[in-house]
Amino acid sequence: MTVECTLTVNGSRTVVRVSPSDRLLDVLRGPLALTGTKEGCGAGECGACTVLLDGKAINACLLPALEAEGAEITTVEGLVGPGGRLSVVQRALVEHGGIQCGFCSPGMIMATTALLSSNPSPTDAEIRDALTGNLCRCTGYVQIVASVKAAAEEMRARDSVDAGRSAREEERPVVRSGVAGRAGGG
Repeated sequence: MTVECTLTVNGSRTVVRVSPSDRLLDVLRGPLALTGTKEGCGAGECGACTVLLDGKAINACLLPALEAEGAEITTVEGLVGPGGRLSVVQRALVEHGGIQCGFCSPGMIMATTALLSSNPSPTDAEIRDALTGNLCRCTGYVQIVASVKAAAEEMRARDSVDAGRSAREEERPVVRSGVAGRAGGG
């Protein structure tokens, strides 16, 4: 027996037929063909299947697909920007040696994305704690922690530049009907 399940994945709403026992991981990798999310252990121990559910990192191998109905699901494919541009987290992992064989990388990327969205300045201990459920047999975690710190630094710098740009735009004089005023202040 299958039932319809409406999922919002990477910003796109889709209806799929699932059996009540299908895991979110099965649906992502199967009918939705989003194979960036990996299956490692199938028991929620390795983190290779980590996706974001309403912004929180979860193991897709443990969640029945029907329980994800109505939530916003983000996979590693959903982080890629226009023209295939990697996210800040993805680039940092590549540039700082946090990716070796690549099998754990999607889960590490998703767990890091969740961490940095809630904590833009994590300590080494907070990074290690956030990545506890993600196993890597290649790097020894030193490069991964360095990558997360680099991503956090770049994101803070970008946010600082964006904030400065917004402040300058608010201060720019605006002329309306021959009357000068300040943008946002009238």
